[in-house]
Amino acid sequence: MDLSQLHARYLDSCKKLEVQPSHSILSSFSKAKIQKSLSEPCSLEIFLDHLKDSDFSPLIDVMLEVDSSEVDAVDILHKSPFILFNGEHIISLISAINKKVRLVDLHDLSLGKDVLRHLSEKGFTCQILNLQSSQIRKLNMTGKFMQLHTLNLDFSISLTNFQEGCFNCMPRLTRLSLCETRVSNLWTTCSALLRLPSLQELRFQNCLCCNDTGPCPTSSDGKRTDFINEKSDVTKSPLYPYWHTPSTANKSLIFEDFQYTGSEDMFIDQWSDDESLGCHGVLLGTTEESSDESEQDLATQQRASEEMLYDPMLDLRGWTEPENFVNTVENDACEMDGLDYLHGFLVPDKICSHSQPGTSKQEGPDITNAPVSEHIVGPSGPVMRKYVSHHPSPICFEKHYREYMIASLPHLKVLDNLSVKKAERDMAKTIFSQYYEYLPYNRQHNQSIVSILHKRELGFISASWKSLRLRSYSSERGQNSFRRAICAAKVGSSAWPYLYPLSRSISDGQAKSFRPRQFEYHPCDPSLMVFGTLDGELVVVNHENGNIVGYIQSGGALQSILGLCWLKKSPTKLIAGSDNGSLRLYDISQIPTTVTDRYCTADSSVCTYDEFEHLTSVHVNSTDDLFLASGYSRHVALYDIGSGRRVQVLKDLHSEHINVVKFAHHSPSIFATSSFDQQIKMWDLRQGTSQPCYTAFSSRGNIMVCFSPDDYYLLSSAVDNEVKQLLAADGSISMRFDIAPTGSAQNYTRSYYMNGRDYIISGSCEENIVRICCAQTGRRLRDVSLEGTRSRHSMFVQSLRGDPFRDFHMSILAAYLHPSSESDIIKVNLLASSRNYSSDTADRQHWRSFNSMGG
Repeated sequence: MDLSQLHARYLDSCKKLEVQPSHSILSSFSKAKIQKSLSEPCSLEIFLDHLKDSDFSPLIDVMLEVDSSEVDAVDILHKSPFILFNGEHIISLISAINKKVRLVDLHDLSLGKDVLRHLSEKGFTCQILNLQSSQIRKLNMTGKFMQLHTLNLDFSISLTNFQEGCFNCMPRLTRLSLCETRVSNLWTTCSALLRLPSLQELRFQNCLCCNDTGPCPTSSDGKRTDFINEKSDVTKSPLYPYWHTPSTANKSLIFEDFQYTGSEDMFIDQWSDDESLGCHGVLLGTTEESSDESEQDLATQQRASEEMLYDPMLDLRGWTEPENFVNTVENDACEMDGLDYLHGFLVPDKICSHSQPGTSKQEGPDITNAPVSEHIVGPSGPVMRKYVSHHPSPICFEKHYREYMIASLPHLKVLDNLSVKKAERDMAKTIFSQYYEYLPYNRQHNQSIVSILHKRELGFISASWKSLRLRSYSSERGQNSFRRAICAAKVGSSAWPYLYPLSRSISDGQAKSFRPRQFEYHPCDPSLMVFGTLDGELVVVNHENGNIVGYIQSGGALQSILGLCWLKKSPTKLIAGSDNGSLRLYDISQIPTTVTDRYCTADSSVCTYDEFEHLTSVHVNSTDDLFLASGYSRHVALYDIGSGRRVQVLKDLHSEHINVVKFAHHSPSIFATSSFDQQIKMWDLRQGTSQPCYTAFSSRGNIMVCFSPDDYYLLSSAVDNEVKQLLAADGSISMRFDIAPTGSAQNYTRSYYMNGRDYIISGSCEENIVRICCAQTGRRLRDVSLEGTRSRHSMFVQSLRGDPFRDFHMSILAAYLHPSSESDIIKVNLLASSRNYSSDTADRQHWRSFNSMGG
């Protein structure tokens, strides 16, 4: 069918349906006829914002014949952003065009769930798909996109993560743009992108002078021909070929100074002014106090703060507006032996005077974490070049982001508008091996579990394991080496671990929800865990099946349980301390196993101790005869468990309040204290407390300290991701963990051991990330991300523990920035992938509902 016949069919269809022909469609036919007469490729342009609802029926009718016509391609476009369209019309139109659809441009449209669901599940046959400013939250594109070579998801500020197989059906995707999204996890991002065999150009931020994903023309190769300069037409950009709206017509770059004046419900403001930054500071500053066992409860926040609009782009570590970015330039790029030697970084304007609330001039973000930090060294040392990044996603602020992406994506040719050269790729591999573990225990190659089990049956110990130089309190020989090999194989199989919300799946026979505030694994029984709530409840639960084993209701007045510690030699007993200072010993074998009235005043405690005012932490010694209590005080109280009396108040151990106190695991008289006076001190009760055994220092206030299971090390965590491992014998530093600071003085960090003392897990109260690092080398193994129910309700890590009985298992106490949202204990199994669990059983229903929120 030629163009004339197709045109005539459209007119006939309009007449039959009693619809006036669209001037826009008639104009498109006229342009196509001119192209045909000039022997050019013949294409039809359909502008959605020029159509009324009544125009779609005759258009769809004629498009059903376009596959058999001489039309080479059909492009679906629009000029006016933020227009609401009928999603069914758009789906029907694209489906009717079928194979001839080339470009689908849906940027800045308020697409309903029906369009996004159809897009995800069915797919499109187009070659270029522009979903800029979409409302997609977690990318899960399972439909067929067999012809797609260019995908634009810029400014999709709801997009936080990728599903594991979201790119499986895009074998030809070559160019992907994700500027100013909320993607932050290096591991899940790279694992998802590895499913794209043809991917060559990728960006999470764009060069100031670049409008597509190709290499910047101002770089030393200078070979890109599709660069959009000030005099060029925006409509010729391959990535954004038709966006030339009135709002951008007078600007040389469509990304520069991008603004939106529409509804807040459709689009959250991307950049903050001083006032909104101050509001964010109010929210963060009142989230919690600083201890591991006790922050200021979220329920005490003012209602005015609850209603403040949370801007997700303020999570970008205190960076200011893009127009305030300035670049530091010493030398332009130089070319040596055909290779570019680059070293570009950003210095945010106002970095010292306008860092996040509560920070001093020295507490601003480290410029080495700024977007696009290339560490290519020339013969004469580092060389600077002019390069200004624009619209970075949070992932760009990760340390060694560029090196990690290049090392993980071997076929990538352009990243963030900068070409990837051989010298940079070689260096990226070196940096990756220095700061990251590809597999647990620094294994270089993944091995099948069948192969490992076969070697174990034959009694074979791999030479690579014999030569592994990891200090551990357990033997590297025999079954332990095979156990670690199996763990490495399982952890390496997926970047998406299995997450399970414990407190939402507890079976108590009632429609009751708990608000966990602190938790501890049982020291002997792998199935038990105790948690205290913000309402003063004490719940002992079988965390494997969700059944309640013991329950103690609140004594009446609402009080948060902040301190919990099991006894070791009497494992049915535990000490619980509340923020009102009360201290009690409970025997779980004597408490009810069902949920009763929370305001019942019955006392089920075995023993009540003298109160410790403003309590934050309790800990029992290794022989179960003494325990210590600390809080918002410079003093620590020592109690005799058997007699029920307070033995002594150890005064003025620090100059500021003592956040956490911990006894050693094996010595009943040795304990450590961490304080906001930036000191960690080791004490021995046999020597008295006039002088500590030694003092270790941090640059900021210490949130907590804990001993390794064999007491060989101390793990200290100070404000804003300052995590160090000390030798317990003398306090000297054994390892500094390279975790990027956020620049916030309220980012309280907690760290614990996992897998004995092989790994550490670390999380902070203003971040939704748990970082897993090798305790012996400091290399990062994996990040586990958590997400809230809505983009404005971000989660943070309030506390966490490694499972003492299961390798690569842990639990996270996750809370929301929004005070009306519930907290939860999330179990994490790094040995299992979320895709391997069936959703048929009832208990999986709970998990699925939470997993849809992210993480």
